[in-house]
Amino acid sequence: MTPEPIHVVGGGLAGSEAAWQIAQAGVPVIVHEMRPVRGTDAHQTDGLAELVCSNSFRSDDHQTNAVGLLHDEMRRCGSLILRSGDGAQVPAGGALAVDRHVFSDAVTKALTDHPLVTVARGEIAGLPPADWNSVIVATGPLTSPALADAIKTLGGEQELAFFDAIAPIVYRDSVDMDVAWFQSRYDKPGPGGTGKDYLNCPMTEADYDRFLDALLAADTTDFKPWEKDTPYFEGCLPIEVMAARGRETLRYGPMKPVGLTNPHTPDTRPHAVVQLRQDNLLGTLYNMVGFQTKMRWGAQKEVLRLIPGLAGAQFARLGGIHRNTFINSPRLLDRSLRMKAMPRLRFAGQVTGVEGYVESAAVGLLAGRFAAAERLDRAIGPPPATTALGALLNHITGGANAETFQPMNVNFGLFPPLDARDARGRRLKGPERKKAYTDRAKADLSGWLGTQTLAAAE
Repeated sequence: MTPEPIHVVGGGLAGSEAAWQIAQAGVPVIVHEMRPVRGTDAHQTDGLAELVCSNSFRSDDHQTNAVGLLHDEMRRCGSLILRSGDGAQVPAGGALAVDRHVFSDAVTKALTDHPLVTVARGEIAGLPPADWNSVIVATGPLTSPALADAIKTLGGEQELAFFDAIAPIVYRDSVDMDVAWFQSRYDKPGPGGTGKDYLNCPMTEADYDRFLDALLAADTTDFKPWEKDTPYFEGCLPIEVMAARGRETLRYGPMKPVGLTNPHTPDTRPHAVVQLRQDNLLGTLYNMVGFQTKMRWGAQKEVLRLIPGLAGAQFARLGGIHRNTFINSPRLLDRSLRMKAMPRLRFAGQVTGVEGYVESAAVGLLAGRFAAAERLDRAIGPPPATTALGALLNHITGGANAETFQPMNVNFGLFPPLDARDARGRRLKGPERKKAYTDRAKADLSGWLGTQTLAAAE
């Protein structure tokens, strides 16, 4: 007999990954995506898994980086998001960055072509119907107001939210290459790269001061009265918010001049550097790394064109800002991502309080596996907390303090401590210590995947 379908609400990164994992387990799945019937403040297409902010999945280093380790674990779990990302990659130093349109098209095609996947367009206004006995809510940071209100009422929690800002995208042929140059920081090539994957725009101290003064004086978007006290996520601050914290903040953040040599003036180190990362396979579009902003569009053009090399910049997309919503997962969810107050509902993605594309998709992967196993009446436990998947899951389902819960990227601080020592008994530090964490994680993930394989064969 064909199992009853599982419903996934939301066709973003988490929802798409959850649907893929369910279908690959042999269970029918219906993906409910409200676009284009109802749009959002940030999306521009009706494609599944559309990337609305950066085009980067961040570091692909699975030896010494927690995000790269998460990439590796998801690939081993048959992730559609990572498979599509690998197929749409563009040069980005040590990061995995993608052509956002090629990526979204690949995810959309894989799901719409799958015989067990149905994509239904339209908004789920309020809680899903009572006869849907297995639902994954993966509505992301832009959950529709009706559903958000229903979730808030059900959970008994006050709404939690933060702002997420979008970086501008520049046309490559409008960058002055007599000023800018191609180079990855420390010449690191990364996946699909050459070591010359970023466009770099150098600033003298006078350039930097002129830019900073204009940035701090620029007109910004106004918040609605009910939005004024909403906190930003620290990992995605608008540049003007960073600049307001001190005149050197940007030079020690996205505009740091280290690891780069300007071939136009090799004997002079830049005071600051603005980097742009390839955004599409053709190499015609570049996004401004770390330049999320809430400046009004007119002000953006004026301020950003003060950057040497961008005086004549033409913008394919200007920066923007949107409001993200997430639930207090440590209080509301159990270890398999079910809502304690209504176990037929699971939650996945950014709405659970993880931050980042990969983290959102990873929680979707877990929710999909948990839901499929439950539908097939197979036992499946959570991945070990020593893995990146397990550490992330543990954080949002009890590891974090519910009273102070805020969005979190995956990092080694979420992993159980490891007493790693060398042959002489000295505690490992730096990259060696991080590699000890990743080695442990890879071994423990193999054990977890092995138990699932055995369960599926019975």
